[in-house]
Amino acid sequence: MSSEDGAVGGGAEGAPPEQLALIRESVREAKAPRAKPRTWRGAALAKELPVARVLVDKGVLHLDRYFDYAVPEELDADAQPGVRVRVRFGAGRHRVRDGRREGGGLIGGFLVERLAESDYSGPLAALAQVVSPERVLSAELLGLARAVADRYAGSLADVLQLAVPPRNARAEQRPSPEPLPPPGAPEVGSWGRYERGAAFLEALGSGGAPRAVWNALPGPEWSDELARAVGATLASGRGALIVLPDGRAVARVDAALTALLGEGRHAVLTADAGPEKRYREWLAVRRGSVRAVIGTRAAMFAPVQELGLVAIWDDGDDSHSEQHAPQPHAREVLLLRAAQDKCGFLLGNWGCTVEAAQLVASGWARPLVAGRDQVRSAAPLVRTVGDLDLARDEAARAARLPTLAWQVVKEGLRHGPVLVQVPRRGYVPRMACANCRAPARCRHCSGPLEAQDSGAALRCGWCGREEGAWHCPECGGHRLRAQVVGARRTAEELGRAFPAVPVRTSGREQVLDTVPSAPALVVSTPGAEPVAEGGYAAALLLDGWAMLGRPDLRAGEDALRRWIGAAALVRPQGAGGTVVVVAEPTLRPVQALVRWDPVGHAVRELGERAELGFPPVSRMAAVSGDAEAVAEFLRAVELPGDAELLGPVPLPVTPVGRPRRVGGPPPGERWERALIRVPPGSGAALASALKAAQAARMARGGGSGGGEAAVRVRIDPPDIG
Repeated sequence: MSSEDGAVGGGAEGAPPEQLALIRESVREAKAPRAKPRTWRGAALAKELPVARVLVDKGVLHLDRYFDYAVPEELDADAQPGVRVRVRFGAGRHRVRDGRREGGGLIGGFLVERLAESDYSGPLAALAQVVSPERVLSAELLGLARAVADRYAGSLADVLQLAVPPRNARAEQRPSPEPLPPPGAPEVGSWGRYERGAAFLEALGSGGAPRAVWNALPGPEWSDELARAVGATLASGRGALIVLPDGRAVARVDAALTALLGEGRHAVLTADAGPEKRYREWLAVRRGSVRAVIGTRAAMFAPVQELGLVAIWDDGDDSHSEQHAPQPHAREVLLLRAAQDKCGFLLGNWGCTVEAAQLVASGWARPLVAGRDQVRSAAPLVRTVGDLDLARDEAARAARLPTLAWQVVKEGLRHGPVLVQVPRRGYVPRMACANCRAPARCRHCSGPLEAQDSGAALRCGWCGREEGAWHCPECGGHRLRAQVVGARRTAEELGRAFPAVPVRTSGREQVLDTVPSAPALVVSTPGAEPVAEGGYAAALLLDGWAMLGRPDLRAGEDALRRWIGAAALVRPQGAGGTVVVVAEPTLRPVQALVRWDPVGHAVRELGERAELGFPPVSRMAAVSGDAEAVAEFLRAVELPGDAELLGPVPLPVTPVGRPRRVGGPPPGERWERALIRVPPGSGAALASALKAAQAARMARGGGSGGGEAAVRVRIDPPDIG
């Protein structure tokens, strides 16, 4: 072929040249080969700092480290620390050309730093692409993400997926507004009702870093008080971050901030916002245009510059616990931020969690409370209806509504709306003493005792040991009862009892934000109570055993939190506000509600948990999965010497077609769960040991499409039973 091509090429003058000859000639005259983007074959490297250290977007523990890549000269200007990049990942040592590794699939990541040389002795692949020159990952955010990953035995890549929202090119191209000058310090306002409220605001405004656990007074003023705390922080030239449980709470604080400071001084970050709006708001914070952020748990990693205050409202709400790996809690993330940035910290709630009480007991935070006179003037009157009252009440047996509750509702409807709180369905009962109602606990580990079948021996839900001779440590009784609920009160039944009154419902299908001040019955599930204009005239808290009888360590604490959250929406006692709770009056959570003393309840609960070794005094991890896989994992992990292993025990099987609970097995599968408990000071060692064992298992293919079944590790799960 080459001789023919040559003859044709030297033919008669003016004859058109052969196409193949033209191609050959162009190849001869070509200079150095052009580098191909995303492979950059033959491209020159950056003259300074030619190595990029990259965190690849691989959320598996055995790849939880940085990888080095070569920086092509063409990408030198844009390849700066903090930008998003794409790299080729997975090429072996045998795929090397001209001293550079090639091949592998394209994957996203973050450029962490630029180096003069690499610690890796082999050939490096080149950066494939700088996705955007926007530097979205700061050193502070990277350090926080690493601390959260270590705290929860997770991978850094998984945490950064929660911390940095997905890129939106259109939002990125828009410039952020110019930052506004710091506002003036706000007035004390309703903070004056608290013993140290004015001093707290003054410390924030002067550049201090006060740390407080705030027991808020009932009523709607909490949102304005949070806004004033943000305003005082902004007045000092620093930034503020508030994490709230849901969109309704965000809307209230948003309105309070706008009324106090005006437009343009804060950003709202929620998962419900569209991708463009959320990324645009996030970029404004990252660029320093806005220094105040409010939002749901999606905002707990917001890159606020010069952070002066982090705050969380209602830290006991389930929505503060992230559902995606490694499942961090917003309260713990904000505690890490307060320590990392040396800024102020505020934990606010109408109630008080045990974790909040521990912060005060340890001296890390100061209590921010009102005097008893202020509490009595702001709280409604609380009345109780117990089992003995129901047994003597003919109306309760006939109409399933106690006489006292019926009278309070009738009187309340003359002056405004009445709230009726009904627990959600599906709470599983647990065992308790038939005499004094004390929960039945295991003598070995203090876990909850469960009755598997009728007539069968009791078994611990934590360690699995059977209990054949249980007796109550409180009263010495030997008889047990299942803590079951009575007859369910429904909106239809209430409608029949009060036929001339409109009935509104707020729950999973439709959550109301507000209701007018006109008389009406508002039936709501816990956490979905709408705010009434001017407050509710009365409230009924029905079926108290449904919440108190849950097989959960936090049952009493959570029941009190939900009751107080509903009662805080009722008018003060001086304005006729009355709350009726249908539960045994002698129980500690009910007594705490009557006295409006959630702090005292949390302090006593903390003392009991310290004696029994319960969280949060101890640290606990849950290991769940197939029975054989869990047993193999527990044999392989090198636990701290002071670790205590409880179980494993079978988990309830999730029915096919039913939603899967967090930490539960997939529908139809049979899993077991083991709990590992360590004393204070050993939590980091426990997390490190579990992470190392899980990484080694994943490297062998366990849980990632290999031959081994998956094992799930959760640190400090909120649902240990």
